[in-house]
Amino acid sequence: MEVERDQRPHTASLMAETIPVVDLSNLDEEQVSRAVVKASEEWGIFHVVNHGIPMDLIGRLKEVGAQFFHLPEKEKNAVAKQAGSKDFEGYTTNLKYVKGEVWTENLFHRIWPPSCINLTYWPNNPPQYREVIAEYTKETKKLSERVLGYLSEGLGLPREALLQGLGGESTEYVMRINNYPPDPKPELTLGVPEHTDIIGIAIIVTNGVSGLQIFKDDRWFDVHYIPTAITVNIGDQILRLSNGKYKNVLHRAIVDKEKQRMSWPVFVDANPDVVIGPLPELITEDSPAMFKPITCKDFKYRRLLKLPVD
Repeated sequence: MEVERDQRPHTASLMAETIPVVDLSNLDEEQVSRAVVKASEEWGIFHVVNHGIPMDLIGRLKEVGAQFFHLPEKEKNAVAKQAGSKDFEGYTTNLKYVKGEVWTENLFHRIWPPSCINLTYWPNNPPQYREVIAEYTKETKKLSERVLGYLSEGLGLPREALLQGLGGESTEYVMRINNYPPDPKPELTLGVPEHTDIIGIAIIVTNGVSGLQIFKDDRWFDVHYIPTAITVNIGDQILRLSNGKYKNVLHRAIVDKEKQRMSWPVFVDANPDVVIGPLPELITEDSPAMFKPITCKDFKYRRLLKLPVD
């Protein structure tokens, strides 16, 4: 039975939940692997510290993102999502004082592999934007492959198993920059409604303003912020590939009345033509498949239209 969830995130301040923190500098790789696996089984979300991505690069990422959203509307619209497009790429905005609406503007574009990049949606302004995103892509790709390697080992499989399950070298990486300006009427809106990520995993940094909430143990929690950490979310595709071993975290984002909140998730997403289902090596007589195989593009289509998948 589905749990009835409180839909009024602004009525009271929620307790900050200390989600698992994994130190990737630990020389004991087995211990690191166990920590990532345990966090993914029990939470579906965790912080990583000493992750290897230079903090000055993360600072430049935040700087060019903030600079983009401070541009005049005409300049932001130069990379806007095309009217009628069924794809997600481009700049979008939805800043309305309407109950039930979201309060956010976003920039969304693919960053890897090179064959799927459409520079139409990469801003020319600020001038450093493309250089910073390209550099950050390389670092994020290394981090995500390390995390996926640990998760594969946790399934008793080779380190490349889950990455191959997502499409191997054709796995897509997508940058989404979320801007939540101060909202004079935060009781009416959400930054992002409750959902699980439709992708494999998400690698996330923020500007430090709280707003991410997760649903666990029948209640919502604010996720605590660690300045040097990167947050990892487990998404629907890893839930399915792992045959339910790893949890896809239910989460949402709220907005602040006085502070601008920003986040920079990189989504590691299966190639559209890849079949997303439990990895064959995991299926036995004692452990039958929990999910039906379905192509990634069909899975997303059905999820987005709220149609049955299994």
